[in-house]
Amino acid sequence: MFTSIITTTSETLSITNAIICMLAAIIMGVVIAFTYMKSESYTKNFVITLVLLPVLVQTVIMLVNGNLGTGIAVVGAFSLVRFRSIPGSSREISFIFFAMAVGLATGMGFLTFAAIVTVIVCAAFFLLLKTSFGDNTHTNDRKLRITIPENLDYTDVFNDILEKFTKKASLEKVKLTNLGSMFELHYNITLKDVKEEKEFIDEIRCRNGNLTIICCRSQLLQEEL
Repeated sequence: MFTSIITTTSETLSITNAIICMLAAIIMGVVIAFTYMKSESYTKNFVITLVLLPVLVQTVIMLVNGNLGTGIAVVGAFSLVRFRSIPGSSREISFIFFAMAVGLATGMGFLTFAAIVTVIVCAAFFLLLKTSFGDNTHTNDRKLRITIPENLDYTDVFNDILEKFTKKASLEKVKLTNLGSMFELHYNITLKDVKEEKEFIDEIRCRNGNLTIICCRSQLLQEEL
């Protein structure tokens, strides 16, 4: 049974307990940040955020511990505070919630529970990162983006090429560009053979007059939350 080092029946907070919880939150924040740095590229600002976020959440939780009304007000404040930056990837959002969860646990005094959660989640992250679980880099699914002049009928202009090189293809979106003088076509496709991708693009560029063509894995466009 996990027990808290903080006595919820008392309205006073021991300085010793507060310092212990703060140090524990910082240490676990460092572990979380170190785990994040081992995955892919990162920025110093985000790593510092991961270190400080648990102790900040822990401080707020300590201040409202046992006060339901204040707790609801803090939750409302958290809902108004947005991370005002570029959209983060799913990995970054996961680590933000990870750091906040550890901060909640340490703020309530459950240091052993917070430490166990940190170790288990970090170990699971490393295990999943080193294995091929969820890896779709070898699939034939692609996002295809083609720019064509306005005089081409986009409804069937590439049908024969798509039938030749893809197992399935669907036109998902049509967008006007360059002040309406060009169309931008967005396809979801599955290639028959990835080795023929260059030949596939060559035939498309002969049809669209060497305008912009982008062919990339679906994962690159869908990773952001």
